[in-house]
Amino acid sequence: MVNSKVSVVFLKRAGRSLFSPPPQLSLMKLFYISFILPRLHFSHFVGAVRGTSFLTQLGLLTHICGSFKLPCAPSQLFAPLCPNSKAATAVDYISIRGRCKKVVVVAGAGISTASGIPDFRTPGTGLYANLEKYNVPYPEAIFNIDYFSNDPQPFFSLAKFLYPGGHRPNYIHYFIRMLHHKGLLLRVYTQNIDGLEKLCGIPDEKLVEAHGSFATASCHLCHTPYPSEEAKCAIMSDNVPTCSFCAATVKPDVVFFGEDLPQKYFLHTKDFPKADLLIIMGTSLKIEPFASLVNTVGSSVPRLLLNRHAVGPFERVPLRRRDHMELGDLAETIRRFAEFLGWNGEIEEMMKDREALVGSALKLFFFFCFH
Repeated sequence: MVNSKVSVVFLKRAGRSLFSPPPQLSLMKLFYISFILPRLHFSHFVGAVRGTSFLTQLGLLTHICGSFKLPCAPSQLFAPLCPNSKAATAVDYISIRGRCKKVVVVAGAGISTASGIPDFRTPGTGLYANLEKYNVPYPEAIFNIDYFSNDPQPFFSLAKFLYPGGHRPNYIHYFIRMLHHKGLLLRVYTQNIDGLEKLCGIPDEKLVEAHGSFATASCHLCHTPYPSEEAKCAIMSDNVPTCSFCAATVKPDVVFFGEDLPQKYFLHTKDFPKADLLIIMGTSLKIEPFASLVNTVGSSVPRLLLNRHAVGPFERVPLRRRDHMELGDLAETIRRFAEFLGWNGEIEEMMKDREALVGSALKLFFFFCFH
């Protein structure tokens, strides 16, 4: 269990991240690192241990950072060990108490793939790669407001699959909720329209659904509100809901290309300048203006990318000084992250309690529907 005052450190060396405590660390080494190292000039120590593997273990670094004052910053600590590798010093942290109390999370479709919802752009499996049956001229047309005005049927056919209710939040969603539970979350900005952030229990005031949601519906021309359940019933029955005011087609309030973003999105003008840590996860950072949000935090604010691939400003070489990334399977990365923070048990308990609550609500719903 990580002490609550310990800064959690990510060390990425030679393309690998090691989260487990060092099994080969002897008591003598631990004594040397813990008691003698802080009293020596660090360059002497680096010269003595260059090339040894145990220093690449995250557990050791956490022990040192949590128990003793380092002779230099953690990012400087490991730079000499692999001076020719730009990947050697991807070091970042979340402070459970102290420095990071205004965490902003930027999330994309990649956080929902573990719930069985495909992302948009992954070749072969992404949503845009599997739209042939909808007979659209190009993939993005299915979310284009002008195309929808002429032919809403492709989107409505897809909407049957996208409507919330068929998928459950996964561990990643609950990790974000745990940030809120710990008092660290300033806001989460999501591109997703699946509603899973809300379903896992993240409060409305902490959530910005930047690309809208299925929770409400309105006329796509005059924007007159329309009962969302009626719109859903019509779409699920292969009917086209129409506006009672102007007779134009009604659609869920999902933001299409060519439409304005919801007013709540503009909270970013206040949130991002306040942030003391930005976590970016599961996004390609391809869609503007959402993609540019990550560039609006202060230059001294750490930005941590948890993603399958480097995207946006993280594709640049070299990275900005406070930019760090952990690449690979997002669900596995988040779980290791949570385990090292000591949050895994709490997250699993939170998931269990939430699912039980949702299950009880569904039983009541069906009871009143069919009795």
